[in-house]
This record gives sequence, structure tokens and C-alpha cells, in this order.
Amino acid sequence: MSRSSSGPLPHRSAFEIRLHNINWWLTAVVAVLSLTILVPLYFTVVTALKTPAEAGTFSLPTSWQWHNFVDAWNKVNYPKAALNSGIVTVCAVVITLLTNTFVAYAVARNMDKRFFRFLYYFFIAAMFVPFPVVMLPIAKQFGSWHMDNVIGLILLYVVLGLGTNLFIATGFIRSIPTALEEAARLDGAGTWRIFWTIIFPLMGPINATIAITTALWAWNDFLLPLIVLTDQSSQTIPLAQYVFSSQFATNYPMAFSSYLMALAPILIVYLFAQKWVISGVMRGAVK
Repeated sequence: MSRSSSGPLPHRSAFEIRLHNINWWLTAVVAVLSLTILVPLYFTVVTALKTPAEAGTFSLPTSWQWHNFVDAWNKVNYPKAALNSGIVTVCAVVITLLTNTFVAYAVARNMDKRFFRFLYYFFIAAMFVPFPVVMLPIAKQFGSWHMDNVIGLILLYVVLGLGTNLFIATGFIRSIPTALEEAARLDGAGTWRIFWTIIFPLMGPINATIAITTALWAWNDFLLPLIVLTDQSSQTIPLAQYVFSSQFATNYPMAFSSYLMALAPILIVYLFAQKWVISGVMRGAVK
């Protein structure tokens, strides 16, 4: 039977087409796996609003202890700790963008040379070295250099993040046509000018990815500040929150209140910038 004799095909809206194209099995799996995040988050919120005697269960509080947030704010000295974390995070992000991206550019444009190939694989291999292996040597070395302070901590974030950032940025830079650089060189531009006026602006998605991942790491990290910082006045938020744990007891409601306050600023940043993280990683991983 011809198509015309069977009558016109029913009109399907764009919404119905989208529903038809959804993989419901995969959606169900993702929904179930999302509970691995939602359940701990729920537990953290309800615990932050309980008394110490009620902590440890999933039930709602019998009385909402909002003063836990005020007590945690004062106990941690949150403004001072947040300022320290902010300084470390901003400086680590800025210096990382100014240095790691240029190293990636130098490596990407010289992969045909043995030295730069060695550098690339050397830094990539460093990604597979477990941090506990180098933790104590780092603490000992930076202590002997008198860099057991905020400056040393920022330097470590820049250096230790180089392998991951190099891997992300190199693939993207190699996808940029070299004809743009050749045209700039004909006009008399040098390597520095080419990078800052042509390459760096084109690396917008990659720069956003590197900035956000570095900020998340520096803001939330506990181990590096623990082994590097010796001055108590320089404590970052994760290190200052360690005050809630003692040899004999832990005030979980107050601790969880502090965790939520520390989570809020960086979570807001990530929610607004997650699209750049995803697009940047995809562009950097695929040449």
C-alpha cells in the first residue's frame, strides 16, 4: 500500500521526539547512581541540624539546631580560614594559568623533538605516582627550604597539577591551525606575543577547565596544607575544621555544619561553570 493511501503521518511535537529518543534504561541507571551523592548529602544536612546525641542516624532532627552553624563559624574562625583558602585558591589558579598553559604550548608545538616528547611523557607519568609516596619527602624538602608557608603551598599546587593540565591542554593546542602562528610571525610577532594574543584567547574552554579544577582542588584539599603549613594563623578551611576531631570524641553536628559552609562557595562556582569543565575536557581529550 502506498504512503498516500494510508493517510498522512501523525504530527509529532519536538517534546514527543525528545521523549522517544531518551534511553530510559541508561537514565534509570544514572538516577540510581546519583543516590551515591544525594544520600551522603542528605545525611550531612540532617546531621548538621541535630544534637550530638542524635547524630549518626538518617532520621530528621527532633529539634532543629540552627545554632550549630553559628558555633561552627566561631569555632573555626571561618572568616580568617576562608580568607586563607581564598588567597591560596586564587593565587594557585592565576599562576597555574600563566605557567602551565605556556608549558603545554611549548610541548605541543615541539612534539617532534625528543626533549619535549620526554617532558610530556615525564609529566604524564607523574600523574600515576600516588601522593602518599612523595608526601613525606615534600614536607621534609619544603621545611628545609623554609617554604612551609602559603607561598610553598601555592607553588605545590602549580607544580603538582602540571601533569593533568598538560594532558588536557596539549591536545587542544595541537588542534589549533599553525597557519595562524605563521601569519603572525610574518608580521614580526615573537613567540610570547603569539601565545598571549592568539593561542591563549583561543584556549578559553581549556583555561576555564584548568581554572575550575585547580580551584576545586586547592579549596577542598586537606593533605597538602596539613604537611606544609606550620603557622596556625595560615590554616585553610579544611585544616581549620580538624579542630572538631579529638582523641576521645568528635562533635559531628558542628563539624558537618562547618563542612556545609565550606562547600557552599565552591559549589556555587562549579554549578555556574560546569558546562565549561565538560566542554574543555572533551576538547582537550580529542585531537
